[in-house]
Amino acid sequence: MKIRPLHDRVVVRRQEEEATSAGGIVLPGSAQEKPAQGVVVAAGTGRIADNGEVRPLAVKEGDIVVFGKYSGSNTVQVDGEELLILNESEIYGVLEG
Repeated sequence: MKIRPLHDRVVVRRQEEEATSAGGIVLPGSAQEKPAQGVVVAAGTGRIADNGEVRPLAVKEGDIVVFGKYSGSNTVQVDGEELLILNESEIYGVLEG
């Protein structure tokens, strides 16, 4: 199953990583605070301006994006995977390099 976001919405897969505590204990992704970055899985066509023109999004599929800690209250399950649906304005930036 695929998901196609509308207008200025972006579907993001959180990047979960294992981390090691100061004592050397490996913490799985589920035991940590949710990460505030992820990979864009799908992006809408763009924001519709008051004059009817469509302004394209600044992100595209495959971009690694940084978003707010409490962003993404809208989640959806697709093929057993939890994905976030964010407005473009909730994305702070794209990691490059």
